[in-house]
Amino acid sequence: MSEFIIGITGGVASGKSAVTARFQALGIVVADADLAARDAVVAGSEGLAEVVAAFGSQILTADGHLDRAAMRARVFADVDARSRLEAIVHPRVRRQLMAECQAATGEYAIAAIPLLAEGGGRNAYPWLDRILVVDTSIETQRRRLMARDGIDADLAERMIAAQADRRQRLALADDVIVNDGPIEALDAHVAALDRRYRALAAA
Repeated sequence: MSEFIIGITGGVASGKSAVTARFQALGIVVADADLAARDAVVAGSEGLAEVVAAFGSQILTADGHLDRAAMRARVFADVDARSRLEAIVHPRVRRQLMAECQAATGEYAIAAIPLLAEGGGRNAYPWLDRILVVDTSIETQRRRLMARDGIDADLAERMIAAQADRRQRLALADDVIVNDGPIEALDAHVAALDRRYRALAAA
């Protein structure tokens, strides 16, 4: 059971997945908030029932699953709708992440939380012992987003602007990986942090 838990966050296209993959390769359990959010509203769940009660059955597909495209379009067009959805999903995500991390074997565990700054930071996740921010310049984010998703600069800018800014994320950080260089450079950063986290967990 892991009692030392690291939260990892960063902006879109900052390289969070590349970082967490390297921790996993070192044997560290990573609980993923995106996967937990999907589990929270899986077909037949209490979470999905609450979403239907709040938004109506039109947000379901014919086979009873959440119509993610329809739901996404609705919440991005309506701030109140987004708040209602988050009030249903986020508490379930936090509970699942905490349970997965505490059940993990190894000296420490990681909770990958892309929207940590937007979702309440340390107040919402008081069980995180440290927070690691994967940081990159907005120019690098834009370039990676355009290449990864095949989108234009305008949409990339809007996706970046929809999230917390770098200053807000870095204000949460105990540790920072600056990921503006080649992806191979992450190996040394992660190895150094892994040594630090194992030592802190042992202490």
